[in-house]
Amino acid sequence: MARTLEELRALYGNDQGTAFHDPVLKAVADGVFGAGGRRAFPFAGVSTLLDAPYRPDLAEAVLAGAVGVPLDVALVGVPMDLGVTNRAGARRGPKAVREIERIGPWNRVLGTAPLQALRVADLGDVPMRSRYSLESCHADIETFFGALAAAGLPALAVGGDHSISRAILKPLAEAHGPLGMVHIDAHADTSGVYEGAKFHHGGPFRQAVLDGHLDPSRVVQIGIRGGGDYLWEFSHAAGMTVIHAEEVAEMGLPAVIAAARRVVGDGPTYVSFDVDALDPAFAPGTGTPEVGGLTPREAMALLRGLAGIDIRGGDVVEVAPSYDPTSNTAQAGAQMLFELLCLMARAPGR
Repeated sequence: MARTLEELRALYGNDQGTAFHDPVLKAVADGVFGAGGRRAFPFAGVSTLLDAPYRPDLAEAVLAGAVGVPLDVALVGVPMDLGVTNRAGARRGPKAVREIERIGPWNRVLGTAPLQALRVADLGDVPMRSRYSLESCHADIETFFGALAAAGLPALAVGGDHSISRAILKPLAEAHGPLGMVHIDAHADTSGVYEGAKFHHGGPFRQAVLDGHLDPSRVVQIGIRGGGDYLWEFSHAAGMTVIHAEEVAEMGLPAVIAAARRVVGDGPTYVSFDVDALDPAFAPGTGTPEVGGLTPREAMALLRGLAGIDIRGGDVVEVAPSYDPTSNTAQAGAQMLFELLCLMARAPGR
């Protein structure tokens, strides 16, 4: 019921922006406002993923074998794009996403402020020995995320091209068994060896299935489209559920969400979001744009509809900022990272 004018004056007439009387909203505000009603300037300070504390020291500790690290979720940059088939530049994705401010803190739909509900830190970027060797970079990514898995620390990665996902999935599967996956993308990324290259960004999930790290019966791929659709025979042969972009519109978001939840079930699940799932009208800054894609609002609704699944890790990949002077693509990537973190806050046992 709406308040009377007299009640509004009594509650809010002190002109203080920190006057909150709803206990849920007040709890969020109390985590944001400091003494005197001040908030951190979004345009100042060191840029980090989702403005989380920057803790490269914890990355060093995990790599040294530490356990019991005082974190619930690690945010990690993976600036590597040696696996691209078209336009390079996703190596600059983590830096671009870090430059985005004012994402969160509150997710009204899911009712969570994840950076307040969880202990979260930006651990910096995966240390890689060579900028020239795809295989070496994948080995370093696998080592880093293997150390996180050994420490029992869930992680969300920001790429980088989509080939990084295979190297992340391997140690997760070794820790939790074969994973299910919600994969939101323009491309199914289940093609084979081309020009002698096995680990490019067009084939990580074929390799993950063949290596026993993904359970294809628990994989759903959403938003698939484009002239390269003939390349994804493996997805269908393996029993993955493929929902093309036009089918998203035909089915409607509630039906797509229900299908995704039914496919992954209650088992451990990875969520991979390629920013080219979005139509290039919203996210032109990517290596292989495909018209006819999702809107950011649709993508956010899809991710929010997954609340409660057993998410064990995830990534946002293929942000290539050089192709988008507006920074909208990085903005979308940062928002999707926030949505994944919200899923972590709503995961079973949280």
